[in-house]
Amino acid sequence: MRQETGGVTGTQDKDYNLIWFVEQCLSNVLRLENYIADAERAGDGELTEFFRRAQAESRKGAEQGKDFLRRRLAG
Repeated sequence: MRQETGGVTGTQDKDYNLIWFVEQCLSNVLRLENYIADAERAGDGELTEFFRRAQAESRKGAEQGKDFLRRRLAG
């Protein structure tokens, strides 16, 4: 079992982990924008739609994470 590192970061691990999750989801949204553009340029509609669905899921994860974080930090 690993120890809480909040003393090092100044933020409890669970809060840091949630912030990290939101950041990663948003980073994926941005990265997938490039992948979508590449697939569109290649004329690969199937891959374009796959990346768009993945991007929508990452955006959804970010929004859910932000909502969760708001509730946690407000309490």
